[in-house]
Amino acid sequence: MSLQNWPVIIGAAQLTQPKDTNSPLDPLKLIAKVSKLAMKDTGIKNVNEYVESVYIVHFRTWSYEDAPGELSEMLGIKPSNKLLSSAGGNTSQRLINQAAMYITEGNSKMILIAGGEAWYSTSRARKNEIILKWPRRQESKYEEGGFWKELNEFENNYRLFIPSISYAIFETALRAASGRSLEEHQQHIGRLFEQFSNIAANNPYSWLREPLSAQEMITPTSKNRNINHPYTKLMCSNPFTDQAGAILLTTQDYAKELNIKPEKWVYPMGGADLQNVFNITQRPNLTNSPAVKHASRLTLSQAGLQIEDIDLFDLYSCFPSMVQIILNELEINEQDPRPLTITGGLPFFGGPWNNYSLHPVITAVDLIRKDPSLKIMVIANGGYNTKQSVGVYGKEPPKKAWATREILEFQEEILKEELPKPVEKANGILTIEAYTIIYGRNGEPNSGIVIGHLENGARTLALIRKNGKGLEKLSQQELVGRKFKVFYDIKTNRNIIEFEN
Repeated sequence: MSLQNWPVIIGAAQLTQPKDTNSPLDPLKLIAKVSKLAMKDTGIKNVNEYVESVYIVHFRTWSYEDAPGELSEMLGIKPSNKLLSSAGGNTSQRLINQAAMYITEGNSKMILIAGGEAWYSTSRARKNEIILKWPRRQESKYEEGGFWKELNEFENNYRLFIPSISYAIFETALRAASGRSLEEHQQHIGRLFEQFSNIAANNPYSWLREPLSAQEMITPTSKNRNINHPYTKLMCSNPFTDQAGAILLTTQDYAKELNIKPEKWVYPMGGADLQNVFNITQRPNLTNSPAVKHASRLTLSQAGLQIEDIDLFDLYSCFPSMVQIILNELEINEQDPRPLTITGGLPFFGGPWNNYSLHPVITAVDLIRKDPSLKIMVIANGGYNTKQSVGVYGKEPPKKAWATREILEFQEEILKEELPKPVEKANGILTIEAYTIIYGRNGEPNSGIVIGHLENGARTLALIRKNGKGLEKLSQQELVGRKFKVFYDIKTNRNIIEFEN
């Protein structure tokens, strides 16, 4: 491999569709619009003639028979390779790592990566506020398009497939591990997300640009209702946005040949993708992420950097628990002055489903062009703290080639730690490891879910059987570490724990 064959980002753009538009673009037209802006950003007029591959991040808002093909027609490009990705919040960063590998190996000279959503517009249409003049929905011909591996049937039976439930469960485990009281921890995560909100308030592409205080974050109101203990609405990712982004990657050699100015170039200095044990009940620990730990270290090693060399971060922030898990794995403490997001994060900047993490990369490109000394790390997350993709960006090429062998070795080590399958029909004494209490839209608690281990150490899940007032009382107590009787209820096909007080 020639040292001049390093991948570089040569074009980048993002946009946020105005909330008050009465004729919103459908997602594919939104993606086409931002792709044209990214192509224009390269500074050369005929860049469309050189695009060999098109990767579209899967979008949920609408469906087309051949989204990559239609996009190519809109852009006047004739790619030999077209892809509609599978689903997951790590997808954008994963595709960049994949593209960097393909470019380095000579499999493609120029790759367009783009994605977008128009979920806010579809929600307005459902409320009869606007009429969407979009093309008819069609089933995609891409087999991998939108593919999502589901949790096992046992975990789905307890609704762990709902992210706000799973991440709230992780949050109570983190709280217990920290030794903080309920009130102390609420203040902690409120202050954490206050930082994100303040950055979003100064980002012209943010969906929510009103700065919010920690107290506003943690205080339940009619507009900020409780979702799942200990989360209010403002602590949750906001997918109801109309946002899109696109980048163009090529080789350093090709960028020179096309006379793209070097000041436009930003290097992916390193990247890695790893997955944790898939099923939540079979993870050895609910508060860590070996995937983040090892992927971040591999990425830094490739870039020839230490964590201290990183100037800015964008940590995936679907919920506070994910940010804390990443911080723990990076060994960054609360007093570290470096910003944890460059966009404002998923609750405030906006969380356009699978495509959020393309936006911090685009933002990083802009920041690095303005200040070439910057080194920026992006950590993207998919699933339920399931799969993570990491990238570092700067004005210097990597110190090591893009490779997969070392990554595969770490992946094997992570999966070796998988616990036995959980007990589906439990009877005995359950020690709670983590839990959440679920609230209805009226603000009243209606159920609870716990994960814990039995006397023999085996994991299981159970529902809390309690009325609304009883659940509200439980929400004011720390349940982690407490022991309760659990039994299998044949009528509901679920394990039940009952609280006497």
